[in-house]
Amino acid sequence: MLAAAAMMFAACCTKQETATQADPAEVVINNILSRKSVRSYNGDTIPAEVMENILRAAMAAPSGMDVRPWSFIVLTDKSQYETVFEGNFNMKKFMESGAVVVICADTTVTRPPRENPDGPAVTSANPIWRDDMGAVTENLLLAVEAYGLGACWTACYPFPNTMAPVKKSLGLPASVVPYAVVPIGYPNGDTQPKDKWDPSRIHYNRW
Repeated sequence: MLAAAAMMFAACCTKQETATQADPAEVVINNILSRKSVRSYNGDTIPAEVMENILRAAMAAPSGMDVRPWSFIVLTDKSQYETVFEGNFNMKKFMESGAVVVICADTTVTRPPRENPDGPAVTSANPIWRDDMGAVTENLLLAVEAYGLGACWTACYPFPNTMAPVKKSLGLPASVVPYAVVPIGYPNGDTQPKDKWDPSRIHYNRW
C-alpha cells in the first residue's frame, strides 16, 4: 500500500511539474482542439466556484462597441425543466447535467448616440448582438473543457417553439431573447473531439 501511495504521489508531482513547464500557447491550443460536444452526463453537482469561473471566462469575450449584451440564467432545479424546456428534444441532456445555462441576449442597446457622445442615452436596436453571443458562448464552452467538464451548445434562438417557453417561464424582458441553452456536467463516457482541420479552406492574399 505504501508503495502504491508513493507511486501515486510521484505521478501527481510529475503531472504538476509538466503543467508548470508547459508552453502557455500550447496549453491554450490544446484546450481549443480538445473541445467537444458532450451529450451524456453523470448528474453530479458542479461546484459553485467552478461555475463562477466558467461564467467569468464567458464574459471575457469580445463585444462590438463593448455593449456586452449577454446575461446568464443558471438552472439547477430539475423540477423546472419540463416547463422551461417544454417540447425541447434535448431534455435528456438537461436532466442528466449538473446545471443548465441559458445564455440570453439583449437585442437593444441604451447609450448616447455616437454623433453626440455627451448627450442623453437613447435605446436602439443592436445590429451585432448575434456576433457577441457566438463569442460569449464559445468562451463558455472552452472554460468548461478546461475544467474537464462536458457541455453541448443547443440552439434556442431563432426557433419560436424553443424560445417561447424559455422566455415566458423565466420572465425574460421584451428585448431579451434566449440565445442558447447549454447543459454542463461531468461526462458519462469518453467523448473524443473531431479533427476539423482542413487546409483546403485556407487562402492567402486572395481566394
